[in-house]
Amino acid sequence: MMGARRRSILATLAFLMLMGIAVYFRLWAIHYNISSDDTELLRQQFDIANREAMDESAEWRLRYDEEVDRTKKCLQELQVLRESSQKGEDASGINHKLAILQKVCLHKILKYQSNFILLPYDNPFIRFCILGKQE
Repeated sequence: MMGARRRSILATLAFLMLMGIAVYFRLWAIHYNISSDDTELLRQQFDIANREAMDESAEWRLRYDEEVDRTKKCLQELQVLRESSQKGEDASGINHKLAILQKVCLHKILKYQSNFILLPYDNPFIRFCILGKQE
């Protein structure tokens, strides 16, 4: 009797262990399918975010290039005015225009810096507008 009871307990325990292992593998298979779908979803979201970041970077680069073109044009106008003022042709009117243009230039630079949060103190254009001379 004792041997039969012990065998039935061991058989029941073995059966329960096999059922537990089967349930574990089934849960693992379900989790694997979900996590592989999550991986694909994460990859797609990363690709979308990467494209958006590249688009935004290109937009800021375009803004930067436009601002550089404007400042080059302003610098050329300042240089022309400075050269003409050095020749002595109507010096008072030209000097007044030059001072106004320098103030406008400085205003554009400060606006530009506040937009891009960059402070390029080594920029020769900024030194030219502030100091009035090119180094």
